[in-house]
Amino acid sequence: MLGDDGAAAAIRLAGDAPLRGTLDVADPDDWLALDAGVREVAWHYPRALPEWEHAAPLPADLRELGESRLALALCHRDGRIRQEALRRSVRHPGLLPLVVIRCADWAGPVRELARNLLGEALDVDSAVSLAPFILRVGRRDRGAFGVDVLGRLLRQASPGQLAALFGDPDRVVRRFAYRLAVEGRLLGPAELARVAALDADTVVQDLCATAALAALGREGVYEDVLPALLSARDPRTRSAGVTGLRQAGWSKQAESFLIDRSALVRACARYVVRQHGGDPAAWYRDRCSSPDDLALPPGAVIGLAECGIRADAGLLRPLLAHQAAGVRARAVAGLRVLDCVDAQRLLPLLDDPAAGVVRETAVALLPSARDLPADWLLQRIRSERPRHVRVGAFRLLDARGGMVALRAAVGLLEDPDTKLRTWAGQSVQRWHPSADVRGCEAEVEQLLDRSRHLFSDYVLRRRKWQAGVPG
Repeated sequence: MLGDDGAAAAIRLAGDAPLRGTLDVADPDDWLALDAGVREVAWHYPRALPEWEHAAPLPADLRELGESRLALALCHRDGRIRQEALRRSVRHPGLLPLVVIRCADWAGPVRELARNLLGEALDVDSAVSLAPFILRVGRRDRGAFGVDVLGRLLRQASPGQLAALFGDPDRVVRRFAYRLAVEGRLLGPAELARVAALDADTVVQDLCATAALAALGREGVYEDVLPALLSARDPRTRSAGVTGLRQAGWSKQAESFLIDRSALVRACARYVVRQHGGDPAAWYRDRCSSPDDLALPPGAVIGLAECGIRADAGLLRPLLAHQAAGVRARAVAGLRVLDCVDAQRLLPLLDDPAAGVVRETAVALLPSARDLPADWLLQRIRSERPRHVRVGAFRLLDARGGMVALRAAVGLLEDPDTKLRTWAGQSVQRWHPSADVRGCEAEVEQLLDRSRHLFSDYVLRRRKWQAGVPG
C-alpha cells in the first residue's frame, strides 16, 4: 500500500485520486485492504465517501463513475450498489481484482453476477497475471469458485506462460503452478529435478522430485536427473535421488549415502544397498572398528546404531574419546539409540569443549537425571563455565526436579545470559514441591521469596502452602 492503509486509500480515491497512484495494483494485499477500508470509512467517517442512495434505481452519477469511484462502489457496504457497480465494471479491466473479491461476496446476487463476469473476462493471459490474487481470495469462505476457474484456464497454458508463476514469491502460487505442470506433463524430468533441488518449499520439492522419478520410468534419462536430486540440500529430495539409484541400476553408488547427515537419506541408502545384496551393518562396522581413524565420518557412527544390534555398542564406546567432535557426538547418540547408555561413562562428556557433544550427552542422560550427582551438576552451572556446559547441566537439573532444581533455577534468575535467565524463570514457575522438601521449608520459603516477581501474590502463597511453609 502506497499510503497508510485501506481506509486512507479509500478516502483518497473518493477525492478522485488515480487508482494506480493510490494502490500497488500488483499487490493482492492492497486490494484486500481497500475492500475492508471502504467499509471502515463508511462506518467511522461516512462524510468522506460519496452519498449514494440505497433505493433502486440507482442514481445516474453511479452509472457514470470513473475508475477510482467505481472501485469504491465495488466495495460498498450495500449489496445493491456493489451489484450495480459490477455491471459497470466491464468497461474497466483494471478493476478485475475487485470482481474476484466479489466472487466470494456474502450476498448471493452479487456473488453470482461477479462469477459470471469473471468467467467471461478471464483468458489464459489474464488468469496468469491474476493467479496470485485469485489464490489469495480462494482461502476465504466461498472462494473456491475463482480457484476452479483459474485451474481450468491454466490447464490450457503453455510452459512459457506458467513459467511466470514458477518463480512467484508466494509458495501457494508456486505449488499450484507446479501441480498443473506435473499434471499436464509440461516439464521434463531434468527440469523437475532441478526445481526439486533448488526450490525452498518442501511441498514443491516433494512434488517435483516424485514427478521426476515417475518420469524416469518413462524416459530413462537418469544421468540428467539423479545428479541434481542427489546434490540437493533438502534431505527428502536427496532421499528421492537415492531411491532412484536402484531404479537406474546404480545401487552401488548408494553406499556413499550411507554416511549422509540425514537419517532419512541413510535409511533410503540402506534399503537400496540391501536390495543390491549388500549388508549396511557390516559396512558400518568395518568403518567404526578403527577408533583412531581421523577420517571416520560421523554418519557411519550413527548409521551403525540405526541398523546394528546392542553388541555394536562395543564399537561405539571407544569413539567417545575420538578426536573429532562430530564422531564423539554421534557415538553418544548411537549409544542412546542402542539403549546402552552408561551414565557414569558419559558424565565426563558434559565438560566436553564441543557444544554438540554436550547437547547429545545431556539428552542421553535425561532418563538418569535423578541418579546423577547433584553437587557435581550444580558446579557446572556457575558463570565461569562455558555456556554450553551450563546449559547441559541445567537441563539435567531441571529434569531432576525437587529442591535441587529449585536451587539451580533460582540461582540463575539474575544470570547475565538472557536465555538461561528466561529458562530458569520458567523452571521456577513450573516447579512443584516433591517429597524431598520436607525439612527444607525455610529454604523453600527463602528461594520462593527471591523469585516472587515471577508469581502473583495468590500463586506465591499457594506454592508455599503446597511446600508446607507455615502461614
